[in-house]
Amino acid sequence: MPYAEVPALMARLVAASPTTGRDALRFTIYNAVRSNETRLAVWTEFDLDQGIWTIPGERMKARETHVVPLSAPTIALLRRRWQERVSDDGLVFSNDGERPISDMTMTKLLRDAGIKGATVHGFRSAFTDWAAEKTDFPKEVADKALAHKLGNQVEAAYRRTDFFDKRRELMAVWAKHVDSPPATNDTKTAAKGAAD
Repeated sequence: MPYAEVPALMARLVAASPTTGRDALRFTIYNAVRSNETRLAVWTEFDLDQGIWTIPGERMKARETHVVPLSAPTIALLRRRWQERVSDDGLVFSNDGERPISDMTMTKLLRDAGIKGATVHGFRSAFTDWAAEKTDFPKEVADKALAHKLGNQVEAAYRRTDFFDKRRELMAVWAKHVDSPPATNDTKTAAKGAAD
């Protein structure tokens, strides 16, 4: 999904009554994470007071622990889910705290909304494009937010920072974009006309 269309989807998800699947999809978009990282998240990985989510290495594609700075809307979503939890250490996005939602749950939400061609994983691409085109954050910061490993081993050996503070800023700006009023058809038409 193009990053300009993400706010319209988020507005639809927020307007609908909350479900585990909707919350999981919103969470995944806000954090630009892989669906399995969301689906298998447990409460013990979160420090909501500090606004931090620590994903253990065994659940990451690169097999390295990834610390995610949480934006204010993400923390609000998690605090609401915490009030409805079934256990203090169970799965966050589960109806019983033990079984994760299906891998297809979030994809089905997109299909039910009539969105064709977009995938849950594709929101990571939308985030990357948005960061490159709409912000001044270095590519390395966006890459670290996505938990991408540096391809160059020499560079990786010397770059030890995880850009945490910059990533916190980046994710806050991304959340602001995601929660911005969606462009109306008039706005899209005007923008297209201006581009022609």
